Order: sequence, then C-alpha cells, then structure tokens
Amino acid sequence: MESFAWPTLGGKQFWTDFRWWHGLRLQQHQLTGHWRVLSPRNRRLAWGSAAECLEAFHRQQGSLGDPWSCLPERPQVVVLLHGLMRSSASLRGLAKYLVRHGCGPVVDFRYASTRASLQRHAAALTSVVKHLPGRPRVSFVGHSMGNIVLRHAIGDWLASPAGASLLTRLQRVVMLAPPNQGAAIARALAVTGLFQVLTGRPGTELGRQWQATHARLATPPCPFAVIAGRARLSSWNPLVGSPNDLIVSVAETELPGAAEHMVFDGIHSFLMDDPRVQAATAEFLRATDPAGRGPHE
Repeated sequence: MESFAWPTLGGKQFWTDFRWWHGLRLQQHQLTGHWRVLSPRNRRLAWGSAAECLEAFHRQQGSLGDPWSCLPERPQVVVLLHGLMRSSASLRGLAKYLVRHGCGPVVDFRYASTRASLQRHAAALTSVVKHLPGRPRVSFVGHSMGNIVLRHAIGDWLASPAGASLLTRLQRVVMLAPPNQGAAIARALAVTGLFQVLTGRPGTELGRQWQATHARLATPPCPFAVIAGRARLSSWNPLVGSPNDLIVSVAETELPGAAEHMVFDGIHSFLMDDPRVQAATAEFLRATDPAGRGPHE
C-alpha cells in the first residue's frame, strides 16, 4: 500500500484489468502476479496483494460514487477490446466517436495481450463485466484478437450456470477484422522463434493450436456485425489469402449468423480509425431491429 499516487502509463503489455469503476481499475501484472489500483488518470493508488488492493479499490469506489445511478434507466455501456500487441490507446478515437454519437458510456478493457492465454484474458473480461457499476446492459466492440477473447468469454458463460446473468445483459457485438477462422499468418510464422517471443501464447492459439482454441469459442447469442478490411496492397502479403487487410483475410473474418458482414478498404491496424467504420459501428450499436439494421433501413 502507499500514500503517494505514482504516475503510470496505465498498463500496456503487462497489466490486465480485473475490475473497472468509472475509470478506476484493479489490475494484475501478468508476469509477477502482484496487483495495483489505478486512478482514472492512471496514477497508482495502491499495490501489493490481491486482498490489499481489492480493499483499496472498494475504498476508492466510495469516494468516486456512481455517476450512472442518476440515469433514468439502467444504462447500456460499450466495452472495447483491443487486439494482439496493442493497447486500449489504439481504440481511443473510436471510443470518443461512440460517446459523441449516443452509443453510451465506454469501458476500455485493458489486458496484457501477449503475456497470458486467451482463457486468462477471457476470465479477466468476465470479472470486469460482472462487476460493472449497476449491472448495465453491455455491448462489445472488438478489434482483431479482442473478438476471440470475447468469444472465449461468451463460451465460458454458456458453459456455466453462473454465466446466465451475464448473457441476459448482452446486447450487441461489432467485430472489427476478427480472425474468426484462425490466422494463416500466425500458422505461417509459427516456425520462427521471434514470433513466439513477440506474441506469446495467444499467437500459438491463433495459429498452430487453432482447432483446440476454436472448440472453446462461441458465436455471440445476440445481434452481431463483422467489419473486414480490404487493403489495396493485399497481394503484398503472400502469407494471407486475398483479399485481406495485410494481416487477416476477408474470408477469415466470416462467422455464420452475422446480421451484417461489411467490407471497407483499409489496413488492419488502422481499421478502427476509418470514419466509415466508426459510423457503421455506431449505427449498428444504436439499432433496435432484431436483424441488426438501423431504423431507417
């Protein structure tokens, strides 16, 4: 525990959220296992054991209060999941767009994408969603591997009686460039030791171990949309089938049951910053028609 609020970078490739309360975070370091509490401004308020930090987290909850409690009805929030080797900063522009266009408050789930298994990431996501203020209705927007983390979490909810309450809160999902059929590039690069060092276990789970991974994934039991990218230079990457966004092929993004499958010209790493993608994402999240289309369509 500590009395000085140390500034931090908010957690990039080593820290994972397990609780979130209006920007207050309880995080665990995925290599050392110790815990910390971060303020909404990414200042470290406490660190140590899980019990110590959870106690500090609860104290800070009381001081922050719950701004959502004054809303006339239970809010709907949007949880954002970044991709492999990325951070929540990669979705900052999309988050601002969704808030401006009436999609509800945004929760930027942060996880150490390369430092733990997909199962561990899914468990952390479950913990965050389970303890969100006021048990709100929840929609998700994932980029790349973030969608596989979500599908793993939903699979866990479907397999456990305890997951039923989470499933009832699930509203809509938008998948940006998801490797729903595994990643050919991960399989091709699996022979290189550097790839394993850079991507950790998730890189293997998306590549050589995809069959085992796929068995743990679920299709969202709610309206969901898939948005794929198609780069004009897609032929430059021979490791991925064309058309592709230089990392994931359009075919690899497909998932039966999608209400929408849209393809925009764009590159994988920047798809979430494309104004057309942001508009399509917001429109789908705001839609109320069971088919997943906007009210004007």
